[in-house]
Amino acid sequence: MTERLLPLRAWESEETRAILRRRDIAALFRVFSAHGVSQSRIGAAIDMTQARVSEISNGSRAVSAMTVYERIADGLGMPDTARMLFGLAPRHPAGLDHLGASGRAEIVQVYPSQSAAANEIRASAAHADSLDVLAVRGLGLLGMNDSLLRDAVREGRMKLRLLLLDPDSPAAERRAEEIGESPESFAAGIRLAIARIRELVATGDVELYVYDGLPIWRVIAIDGLMYVSAFDSDWEGHSSAMYKLAPTPYGALHRGLIRQFEELRRGAHRLL
Repeated sequence: MTERLLPLRAWESEETRAILRRRDIAALFRVFSAHGVSQSRIGAAIDMTQARVSEISNGSRAVSAMTVYERIADGLGMPDTARMLFGLAPRHPAGLDHLGASGRAEIVQVYPSQSAAANEIRASAAHADSLDVLAVRGLGLLGMNDSLLRDAVREGRMKLRLLLLDPDSPAAERRAEEIGESPESFAAGIRLAIARIRELVATGDVELYVYDGLPIWRVIAIDGLMYVSAFDSDWEGHSSAMYKLAPTPYGALHRGLIRQFEELRRGAHRLL
């Protein structure tokens, strides 16, 4: 059984919760130090040298590998509520035993950010028949020459359905404020993406819509396999943890997100 180095109340503090959302390992180590846990003890718990813990704590070394995130969470005895804020699946998902393995397995992988899943997403999209995307601006996904999905759409013959935030909506102004941009520059980014996506019509079957609600989920669905992240007030979708969801007989997350996508599409304004 993993030793609990930090009291539960410390995991539940607003400061620690914010650190977990940012996946700020340096700040997390400092929380442990503030509770009297030495760097040597942290290192022993997560199979890391004291020197490496020190480098991470002072910012001279960063953590990016998913395996290291998992090892840190396991070694530090991170409770499930903290694991989920940290972008990891819970170890003991309460109330899901009745679903069996097929129901729980809809979350097949967790990535610390979009960049960690980028190669896999590109490879999957290159051979896809259908691509559904729910985003805000979509510049990093489709609007620029080096965007994550642009080559796959431009070179393939897939059906693309894309939902972007309406640049003229109150929700666009609110989102701009959340991430510290002016409404004008934020809306201009969406319009640029729309203009660049119009260029793709000649090479594929493209449907483009704009919706007017506050963005919460960011979805890339490739032939039904979903890569899902979130838009929080503190971060953009590409920097959020990303969950890979597969359709399963009792998979509530996958089904719910499909339904949300379809409902948003029905209420959205179609541009292409």
